[in-house]
Amino acid sequence: MDLSNENTLFALDIGTRSVVGLLLKPKGEKFELLDMEIVEHEERSMLDGQIHDVPSVAHVINKVKNSLELKHGPLKKVCVAAAGRSLKTKRAAYETTITGKPVLTHDDVLHLELSAVQQAQFELAQNDESQSSLHYFCVGYSVLNYQLDSDIIGSLIDQNGEKATVEVIATFLPKVVVESLLAALNRADLELEALTLEPIAAINVLIPPSMRRLNVALVDIGAGTSDIALTAENTVVAYGMVPIAGDEITEAISDHFLLDFPEAERVKREIHGNEQITFLDILGFEASHTKEEMIAPIREQIVQLAKKIAHEIIILNGKPPQAVMLVGGGSLTPELTKHLAQILKLPENRVAIRGADAIQKLEKSEVLPVGPDLVTPVGIAIAAKENPIEYMSITVNEQKVRLFDIKNLTVGDALLARGIEMGKLYGKPGLAIMVTISGKLISVPGELGEAPTLLKNGEATTLDARIYANDEIVVKQGKDGKQASVTIYDLYGDEPNLPLIINDEKIEISASFTQNGVKASKQHTVMDRDVIDVLYPKSIQDVLQSLQINSKYYEPISVQYQNKDIKLFHSDQIIVKNEKQAFLDDHIQKHEHLQFQTLKNKPTCTLADFVQQLELSIEKSIQIFFNDELITLKKNIYRFEKNGQPLSLSSLLTEGDHISVSKSEETSFILQDVFAVQEINIPTGGRAHIELTKNGASTGYADSIIDGDKIELLIHQES
Repeated sequence: MDLSNENTLFALDIGTRSVVGLLLKPKGEKFELLDMEIVEHEERSMLDGQIHDVPSVAHVINKVKNSLELKHGPLKKVCVAAAGRSLKTKRAAYETTITGKPVLTHDDVLHLELSAVQQAQFELAQNDESQSSLHYFCVGYSVLNYQLDSDIIGSLIDQNGEKATVEVIATFLPKVVVESLLAALNRADLELEALTLEPIAAINVLIPPSMRRLNVALVDIGAGTSDIALTAENTVVAYGMVPIAGDEITEAISDHFLLDFPEAERVKREIHGNEQITFLDILGFEASHTKEEMIAPIREQIVQLAKKIAHEIIILNGKPPQAVMLVGGGSLTPELTKHLAQILKLPENRVAIRGADAIQKLEKSEVLPVGPDLVTPVGIAIAAKENPIEYMSITVNEQKVRLFDIKNLTVGDALLARGIEMGKLYGKPGLAIMVTISGKLISVPGELGEAPTLLKNGEATTLDARIYANDEIVVKQGKDGKQASVTIYDLYGDEPNLPLIINDEKIEISASFTQNGVKASKQHTVMDRDVIDVLYPKSIQDVLQSLQINSKYYEPISVQYQNKDIKLFHSDQIIVKNEKQAFLDDHIQKHEHLQFQTLKNKPTCTLADFVQQLELSIEKSIQIFFNDELITLKKNIYRFEKNGQPLSLSSLLTEGDHISVSKSEETSFILQDVFAVQEINIPTGGRAHIELTKNGASTGYADSIIDGDKIELLIHQES
């Protein structure tokens, strides 16, 4: 059948192990698979998606092409894809100072985004010292977050503050990948009809635009690598690669069952869908095993493959996706979906193998295999036809620039491709001066630099304006600003006097200023590194410091009690403002009353201070008569411990102590307690008989006593 006059698509999937060629014919809104051919590489001419031996790869392409031409006639043009594993994904952030600037505009925010993309481009080039940043095409980026003064914010437009930050994840394609691909096609006498990216090809046919708002991971598991692409918010947000795939499983089978590699590869494919597998080992012995007997010895390698893929997904996505789709021949690895679901903590039905039969735009036919290894080749043909990627030439500052037209290109993309540093387009702000005011070092910014001049075809334009082939872009850096100039009044404004009543004495603190320790007026010009102080306080702590009293002497200690943080004061530390207890950071206003003791050092808190502050009742007492003398007995109701050690009321407490309390095991009084407070003199020499009575009756040391009991102790000397 001669296809020369038909609208037939010839697509090639150039993989690590083999080259797949297929012919597709548009049929209404769908496509019909006419034929396909698979030829394996004779040597290791592909590595990580990049062609390392152009003549060898061209030879295999020729084999595929010639085989199809024998049945369908001459083939001149072909659709191909750059491998997903050759894409480089990089996260980067760009921060700029916006103090004193007007509110941020749309153009300002776009400038920040492109600066972050360029930062990612520079970092990528630094990681690969053999490449400069200009050797990478940016094929897309997504903003991860905006930050204003280190706080994440939804949008920076119309915001102002001190610092603005944009973090992006950008994806780049090395130019050498495309160039080597074109060289191999040229050697095979093929002309590039359309170019796409493998992950985009697979996603376009499996995940329609309406589904791309979902966070889905697509994993193409080949022979040498597993390529990952993630969708979210209606776009592809990240690409990644794991350098292990189906070959590791094949090698595990080969090692355990003593099979050569081709036989091990055949056995691996047989495991999927067969309950009994028969093979011939390298010694010539035939063996037959059940599916489980085949899987058991390689389960560890399967789990490792699942772990590597899951780990890369989490790194790229920051969390498990909503679902995972597996394509490629390696996706048929037994139990892979189960282990991947377990590691990602997803239900098993959220991880699935998708075959060519799942492509909605592909018409079902007998020629069509249903396996997952044809999803990418079919996707290449359809995506390259419907969403082809082309080159575009433009001029930036009189220099020709060629862009990879994978998206709607803008002026900003052109500047990135030209290598113009986005961070240097705006005029530099004038030099700032550093000034210390009231003990705080601040930066007074200079005059703002001017925005750059952007022209497209001689007319003013913006960074996000669309560009087309042969456009001429001119960019001129904005003018620099002037150095900062400021007076003391500019820093402080009007500072009134502050009248106070301290310990019943009226005190009025006047606002005055010093410049580098010398009294100065508000009109004095402030120079770089000047130290400016205002001499009246705003808080109680400031009052103490202005009176040359060390405020640290009044700071409480913090102790833990019943899982609560207790601020514990010594009674001498109490500060009273307007007849209520106050604290060091309390604001002070005109005519307020302050009462406090002037401390020369910081008093030490004890358990007694703790008990008093918390108003705890910690002991009980009774009064009894002992030998007609009224005495008082006391006993603690509770036991206190500090960090596990028992405490007395005089025990010292320090910062961070953990105070625990428990009820005493014995809180009633016994006769023995009397002798803890009453001294008994027993005559020495000879023998003595001791008689104890309670309320006239004989008693013992362990007998209980209550309030009002009369205890008598008689000592009878025996001769």
